[in-house]
Amino acid sequence: MARREIDSPYAWYRLCVCMLISTIGGVGMWSVVVSLPAVQADFGIARGAASVPFTLTMIGFGVGGVLMGRISDKIGIVVPVAIGGAALAVGYIAAAASHDVWHYGIPYALFAGMLGTGASFAPLMADISHWFEKRRGVAVSLCAAGNYLSGAIWPTVVEHLIRGYGWRTAFIAIGLFCAATMIPLALLLRAPAPSHKPGTLPVASGQAGTMGLSPAMLQSLLMLAGVACCVAMSMPQVHIVAYCSDLGYGVARGAEMLALMLGCGIVSRVASGFVADKLGGVKTMLIGSVMQTTALSLYLAMDGLTSLYVVSALFGLFQGGLVPSYAIVIRECFPAKEAGARVGIVMMTTLLGMALGGWISGEIFDATGSYRAAFANGVIWSAGNGAIVLFLLLRQGRFVPPMRAIPNGLGNA
Repeated sequence: MARREIDSPYAWYRLCVCMLISTIGGVGMWSVVVSLPAVQADFGIARGAASVPFTLTMIGFGVGGVLMGRISDKIGIVVPVAIGGAALAVGYIAAAASHDVWHYGIPYALFAGMLGTGASFAPLMADISHWFEKRRGVAVSLCAAGNYLSGAIWPTVVEHLIRGYGWRTAFIAIGLFCAATMIPLALLLRAPAPSHKPGTLPVASGQAGTMGLSPAMLQSLLMLAGVACCVAMSMPQVHIVAYCSDLGYGVARGAEMLALMLGCGIVSRVASGFVADKLGGVKTMLIGSVMQTTALSLYLAMDGLTSLYVVSALFGLFQGGLVPSYAIVIRECFPAKEAGARVGIVMMTTLLGMALGGWISGEIFDATGSYRAAFANGVIWSAGNGAIVLFLLLRQGRFVPPMRAIPNGLGNA
């Protein structure tokens, strides 16, 4: 095995393992979207009620990211990931045995969402950030891309399983697969995080490090921005399958659009890492915010089958770099020893935004009978995110972090 140091071949090997875990564990987020029409029909409920399990799952996913992030800060990433694999199996099997939407949504959210998928996103991003210096932006973005790679692969797989065997059997199979793969993969991440070499990293200090804001204020603004961007982001990601079904194009076409959207999001996430290494996290975030608002606006003008494929691809390309930018900003402004918890908290707010947006969009549909107003709601939230990020960029211009060496003995702070 190569030497386990920053920017070493082992660091890239570890990144590949993290991406694979994230791709598998991310199914907990996307399967609940694809199964929405089948679950709605099985339980005989309205679209808004059928969206509740997704909302609960996103809340659980967010809380789980903080919980597992704190655990990984203390004892490493292996235990959280292993717990996640086992919890996904429990959550899927419990949901498959449910007889109403609450008995389906609550155990799924607690086990598959909070303990399962929650361990496969924010904690992995924080962990991999310790292993890179020169290409940290690319590494964090690639790790975050595992979630979108999951979204590119799983929707079509889940749709085929549901169509062939029913959603309950499909859920049992998915849960068992997650446990059988994630637990062994966790053991490949046993190496402890390395210490950064003295004198190699820019360290932000005082007001300069937090753009002239208190650490609590900067964290709060990042959290608010995370809610706003993901309320907007959730509209196409959560409801595109149901939207296509309502338009008469069918669930399969919607699942294909979701997979296309998230596949293009992978490209966006990787590209955003290169941009972040050149421009920094805040500028990268602003670019993503403006582009997301533009893409959401296109949904208001187009509802043809071909145009929806095109707009879904553009939406993926335009917004994929937003979420990993938050983690990069945190690593630019806060100590590395706080990475797991702080990244987990901000990722939690992005997922709360997804949860809130998924539910609001369903309620708007029930109230209006169409998704047009829901897309307009997304545009407004996305513009609000852009305003917050622009404020941070202007603050950053006034308080430029100084470059100073890390004294000997301070490790990876």
